[in-house]
Amino acid sequence: MNASRIALVTGANQGLGRALAEGLAARLGPDDLVLLTGRDPGRVTDAAVEAARLPGTRARVEGRVLDVTDADAIARLADELGTRYGGVDIVVSNAVARVLPEDSQSERADEFIDVSNTATHAVLRSFGAVLRPGGRLLVVASSLGTLGHLDPRLHHLFDGASLDQVEYAVESWRSAVHNRTATEAGWPVWLNVPSKVAQVAAVRAVAAERREQDLATGTLVASVCPGMVDTATSRPWFSDYSGAQSPAEAARAVLDLVFAADVDPGLYGELIRFGKPLPWHEGTPPVEQDRLVKP
Repeated sequence: MNASRIALVTGANQGLGRALAEGLAARLGPDDLVLLTGRDPGRVTDAAVEAARLPGTRARVEGRVLDVTDADAIARLADELGTRYGGVDIVVSNAVARVLPEDSQSERADEFIDVSNTATHAVLRSFGAVLRPGGRLLVVASSLGTLGHLDPRLHHLFDGASLDQVEYAVESWRSAVHNRTATEAGWPVWLNVPSKVAQVAAVRAVAAERREQDLATGTLVASVCPGMVDTATSRPWFSDYSGAQSPAEAARAVLDLVFAADVDPGLYGELIRFGKPLPWHEGTPPVEQDRLVKP
């Protein structure tokens, strides 16, 4: 990576995203810059100020308001950083929409898809274009992002798909939710599953196009599963949190991946959990979760 490095974390004003931004600021150097982004100006400012004041912080930390549902805003920020700094070195796409078990999945579908999927596509396109050689572009997903969690009827939509095809599949899913034909077509009621599969598929699509050049320059594009994390977003979904990590603990494995000296070709483009790839075709459809959530 370059002597003066630029890092960006979306959804970084709380929880895992904030821990990732703070961890980057601790591991980078005084000449480096960490951009901590989120939608709420007050929270972004407070998080950036607090991160800059932490005892272990070494890099400069700045807060930036960024609405990840606005693809044009993502493109403008990528263009700005490309022009001002010649590119970026570390991008972690972490934004997520909080949905409670009692919320209607169909009523929250647009917001959830826009934050988790439309934003992921925009980050991959815009920041992939300005990622410096030797950089890291990571999308935070989950173990639910493996293809086997979907009905086999849907596998062809994501397996070996291009980014445009993944985007089309996501919009087809969105339309099916609104038309009340999603269940008939095989889509889970629980939004989290197709959303995560689509995130991982989008990363795989971009990585497939860049693989040869990125491996030659030590650049990593991948999705990551941080494991169970005790946050306000995830806590309502689990009754047993005895094995959950704090955001700082969960950030550690992701940061180790960011700062690894070499890129393992076996990890490139994959969904990585604690340093190991999760098999793309593993998983089973979430039958039990579908019974528990509200359509």
